Amino acid sequence: RDGRLDVLNRIARAAKEAGRDPSSIELVAVSKMQPEARIAALLAAGQRVFGENRVQEAEARWGAREGRAQLELRLIGPL
Repeated sequence: RDGRLDVLNRIARAAKEAGRDPSSIELVAVSKMQPEARIAALLAAGQRVFGENRVQEAEARWGAREGRAQLELRLIGPL
């Protein structure tokens, strides 16, 4: 099963129950300390927004990645 799709469906249901437009909610996948296989699976499933909490780790993971221009990275947590 597509875990990302399951999560998006749960978000959509929760948004509707709360009276919110599901399209106003964005899924941010936290990639901190995740193995490359999980990141690759999320990318293959269409995930394009990722959160990292360490600039150096984000640079190492995402800096030279093919397709980087189509990704959005967010700094999460304290610096």
